[in-house]
Amino acid sequence: MRFWLCRLLLLLPALLLVNCQAQHFNAASPALADLTLPAGQSPQVWPVPRPLPQPNGLRPCCAFGYNLKAKLFGMPVPWYQLDNVVAPAQTGQHHFNPLFLDTLSTLIGLNSEHNGLVYTRRGGFIDLAHLRDSADNTLWLFSHIWSRMGQATTLKLDDELGQREIRLFSYTPPASATDRYRLAVYLAAHLAFELAAWHEVAQWYGFESVPGFSEGVSAFSPEDLYSNLLGTRVAIDLINAGRVATLPHYQQAMSEAIPQALAQLQAESPDGTRFHFDMLDRLWWNSGCRLPDKFLLRYRNYDVSERRWPSRPPEGVSALRLTLPERFQGVALAHFGRLEILPGHAMASLPVPASRYVFADFPALAQQAKRADLQHLAGLRYRCN
Repeated sequence: MRFWLCRLLLLLPALLLVNCQAQHFNAASPALADLTLPAGQSPQVWPVPRPLPQPNGLRPCCAFGYNLKAKLFGMPVPWYQLDNVVAPAQTGQHHFNPLFLDTLSTLIGLNSEHNGLVYTRRGGFIDLAHLRDSADNTLWLFSHIWSRMGQATTLKLDDELGQREIRLFSYTPPASATDRYRLAVYLAAHLAFELAAWHEVAQWYGFESVPGFSEGVSAFSPEDLYSNLLGTRVAIDLINAGRVATLPHYQQAMSEAIPQALAQLQAESPDGTRFHFDMLDRLWWNSGCRLPDKFLLRYRNYDVSERRWPSRPPEGVSALRLTLPERFQGVALAHFGRLEILPGHAMASLPVPASRYVFADFPALAQQAKRADLQHLAGLRYRCN
């Protein structure tokens, strides 16, 4: 979650398409498959966009909790509260690669894309910004993988402490066009989740979207990576159903699919979401703290795997475990491409790797973060510093 945008909101009172193939759109296809089943495979090759730009727009979302108070330069901000809760049937219109003006319109309540937190009985808390980000990254990566199938390619991204690169390796593509399409879908979702997992690691070790605005309160928040994984699953279904022929088609399909996904997870009303936050106050979060206190968030999930249980399903309800495919036709997806983190120029407290970090290194970095947090929390009790 990009906490600095909440800080930007406090300052607002002082601040008075991509060329795509518009081919046959499969409007009759359902927007979303059954999430209780493993990720499916496309029955055919559908029209898809030409390679898309990286979706590097910022979606505002804040720390775990609701009616969050804040401080600026160490001083409480009077009368300020961030509700941070969204109605599951009113998630608005999805925008791929939201622009800066979209971000500002969201902060003042005018954007048609509604982001925040929703509690679901089968999936725990869902962060809509994380869901949308990973869905967009899946489509972006798919558009490049499909157009360069089997070719060695490097996609360079903005730094997050280290230099992020998506390395697509050289290999012999499957003979069948449908199998090539299926491989591109699975690999895109796999890499999109790796990007999400790295973002959690980077936030803990000091990454700041805007220098001086700490994001530590958001690192390893318990709903984050489950929400990212849900976003990749939604994107897989839309690509498999032929709902991404153009960006307008994709955006409309996402707008339909998000409420459907939340319904499958048995989403509750905003009052229900606030009730579950109240039940976790002083356990998972501390309503007495103010943003950007890092330990406003008291419980974190340091698991970075692609096989995830939700953060907090109630007793007696069947929790939905989400997974991503790890192999294609018996071959590990890491054989076809991976995320690499090379040493950067401003790595904050991140240890410099011998050569680079890859996904297999993320669990050790997360466990190091966990040990440090538990040691700090042992003497913290409920008071914020």
